Amino acid sequence: MKFLLDDMEFVFPYDKMYPEQYSYVCDLKRSLDAHGHCVLEMPSGTGKTVSLLSLIVAYQYHERKMGRPERKLIYCSRTVPEIEKALAELKRLMQYRREVYGIDDGDFLGLGLSSRKNLCIHPSVRHEKKGKAVDARCRDMTSSVAKARHEQDPGSVELCSFHENLGELEPDHLLPTGVHTLEDVKAYGQEHGICPYFAIRRMFMHANVIIYSFHYLLDPKVAEQVSKHMSKDSIVVFDEAHNIDNVCIESLSIDLTRPMLDTAARNVETLTEKIAEIKEKDASKLEDEYRRLVEGLQQSEENVEDEDFMANPTLPQDLLQEAVPGNIRRAEHFTAFLARFVEYLKTRMRVLHVVAETPLSFLQHLRDITFIERKPLKFCAERLSSLVRTLELTRIDEFSALQKVAAFATLVATYHEGFRLLLEPFETDNATVPNPVFHLVCLDASLAIAPVFERFSSVVITSGTLSPLDMYPKMLRFDATVLESYVMTLTRDCFLPLVVTRGSDQVEISSRFEVRNDPAVVRNFGTLLVEYCKAVPDGVVAFFPSYLYMESIVSAWNEMGILNEVLKYKLIFIETPDAVETSAALENYRRACDNGRGAVLLSVARGKVSEGIDFDHNYGRAVIMFGIPYQYTESRILKARLEFLRDTYRIRENDFLTFDAMRHAAQCVGRVLRGKTDYGLMIFADKRFAKQDKRNKLPKWIGQYIKDSDTNLATDVAIAHSKRFLRAMAQPFEQSTKSLWGIEEILDKQRGIEPDQHPDDAAITEAQAQHEAEMDAEAEAAAIEAAEAEAYAARAGANGTNGHANGGGDDVQMDDEFGGIDDEALAAMEMPQPDNHFDLPMPPPPPMFQDGEDGEDFSLPEPPAGFGALPEPPSEFGSLPEPPPQFGAPPPPHNDS
Repeated sequence: MKFLLDDMEFVFPYDKMYPEQYSYVCDLKRSLDAHGHCVLEMPSGTGKTVSLLSLIVAYQYHERKMGRPERKLIYCSRTVPEIEKALAELKRLMQYRREVYGIDDGDFLGLGLSSRKNLCIHPSVRHEKKGKAVDARCRDMTSSVAKARHEQDPGSVELCSFHENLGELEPDHLLPTGVHTLEDVKAYGQEHGICPYFAIRRMFMHANVIIYSFHYLLDPKVAEQVSKHMSKDSIVVFDEAHNIDNVCIESLSIDLTRPMLDTAARNVETLTEKIAEIKEKDASKLEDEYRRLVEGLQQSEENVEDEDFMANPTLPQDLLQEAVPGNIRRAEHFTAFLARFVEYLKTRMRVLHVVAETPLSFLQHLRDITFIERKPLKFCAERLSSLVRTLELTRIDEFSALQKVAAFATLVATYHEGFRLLLEPFETDNATVPNPVFHLVCLDASLAIAPVFERFSSVVITSGTLSPLDMYPKMLRFDATVLESYVMTLTRDCFLPLVVTRGSDQVEISSRFEVRNDPAVVRNFGTLLVEYCKAVPDGVVAFFPSYLYMESIVSAWNEMGILNEVLKYKLIFIETPDAVETSAALENYRRACDNGRGAVLLSVARGKVSEGIDFDHNYGRAVIMFGIPYQYTESRILKARLEFLRDTYRIRENDFLTFDAMRHAAQCVGRVLRGKTDYGLMIFADKRFAKQDKRNKLPKWIGQYIKDSDTNLATDVAIAHSKRFLRAMAQPFEQSTKSLWGIEEILDKQRGIEPDQHPDDAAITEAQAQHEAEMDAEAEAAAIEAAEAEAYAARAGANGTNGHANGGGDDVQMDDEFGGIDDEALAAMEMPQPDNHFDLPMPPPPPMFQDGEDGEDFSLPEPPAGFGALPEPPSEFGSLPEPPPQFGAPPPPHNDS
């Protein structure tokens, strides 16, 4: 469909769109127009990606049409499947635009980037199983050092022919225009003999849309190499960004172990030997490097395309203009400096108690013991990178330990605030053999993303689970132009959230530490799983708060015979920390669902399954969340972060822990729903989910469908509700204009006319019309009857019989507004006086409004006993009031005949 959004032509590649998609693109456009940042929470399975791409591509063409510079889209997603999905969606969109406009967008280029492992087509390199091995082999065959050696001695070094062929092509014509998925680029590379990875890297500057993972923007070591030339007018989108604060923190955190320091010490010795060798062979290289370092690091960075391995972890652009401190300019001085620093770290690791300190106290202690100043530490990462290039080292992956030490030094010397150093001598509290780890922990998520907000005018943070929305601007330190969470409009309630708080034996269930291993709780959790495996067809996915808890529960279930009971109905597959094992389990799980055997997948919140895997249709008919996925609160790293959030942002510890747990719980249960035609059960199995403070932190689109009556269920009641829901889902249905808009509904919305909001509009309209007809007939009959009574009363009054029949005297007055009896008249009659005029009963409401939203009773109170029956309403409400019995009855009808 195509329509105007303000003054911009908007093209959407489907004939219909959801109401929430329309609201989403309107708010997104408002944010882009304001050149501001926004946080948008869109329900799962409602076409967030296609909406976002359609709006921004339309915006790009509109800017071009208005003669303004086009704004590049940098779209960041988490996993390779999501990158491929976004590229496929973009490809479909551009194909649709060509059909709508009848012209070819010859200059549009959309590209995705992934690691060398996912893009390499070299026959001997691509079969390496580990990504680091692929990176190392690739660098050996493509680096400038390898090329120089090959030119000096053609047979000594093997070069990558695919990489070499790129040099023969025009830099801006390495790939044809259009949208290319990762597989498309690999196929094109095979056909034309060029390297897909470097072709994409070199074509970035010419692309209209770039899609890659978060780390290419948030990890300074990678961003410096890949993203530093992006225009400041670019639009940056972080999709599935509910976890973005953790990504930021991890990109600036480093852990050092004792084996790592031993390897780093050996690396320093190797460098020292290489320096001695090169001094004998070609000392001019070291002298040239020395001169560059005197001028500043920026000059030594030129013509470096592929050495992302040794990049700077902090992105201090002003630092790159400075000259390197004199005591580390000479190569041999720098290696001696590194050796001293490594030995100091080894000494610190000999303690047998936990040490927590700030970067400033660490630097002070370092200076007191080793006389190492802060400034040379700042330059460690850049200086090491320069030295590796000067020495023309090929297998630089062997120096990864030393590179970590250098990055550690640079970070600890650069940042005063937002970091904490933790030295833990033992892996666990109960361990007796020391295995020390030195954590440099980033506590401030805003440090990694700050360059993104400063550099780009529009940053979009979007996901299906961002509630409460105001937490992200606080943690990431930015001002949001738009903060919006969208509800889900459904023709039928296609998912049923239930909170199960106790088993069928009324024992409360919870994953709280005090009761998590209680046999009754474990048995009730197992019974819940067995009952849902009986009742639910196809796939069931269960999530636990941690691997440790899942292992203990599954072991207990095995001893209780619960697993054998489950196996009668479904096969069991379990997620493990090993990615290969988990992939195999997922594949077999899907196969069991496809062939009708049914399966249950036991998974972990924050694991691979919860973050990136979709269980659409028969792969996930129910998701059970066993317990609330709180983080391990005894973690010293977590305690340090909670203290930082409390002191810096005034975010209370409990608020953050609950926010973090509920966003992961929502992420887990959201796996069950991948579209409005899909359906599934969301089971929250923990009594704490019944509390309002927990439910308030769920996304609005889930919370709106949790009924109060479904928040405190026993297992047997929940099963009964679930069976009823599944039977209802088996019935045929059609999407209505409530949940699916065509072009007419969108134009109505733009004109200010709300599209119909109820799925059974026709039935309701008919019921209302019938009710109004009945009311009119009753009113007409009452009016005729009242007129007849008045006529008889008038004749009786003329004959002197019963002068009070119709209020003929002045002592009784009828209140014009209410049709009630005047208070003074009541007093005169010495009758009990009501507190106020009593109200007339309203006509019965239409069936759809019979009860209040929360089940309140809207019926009127009974009248006081002294008054008899309530008067009938006047004609506009029904029939005229009958006179109270105290004033006598009207005369019997007179028979004129």
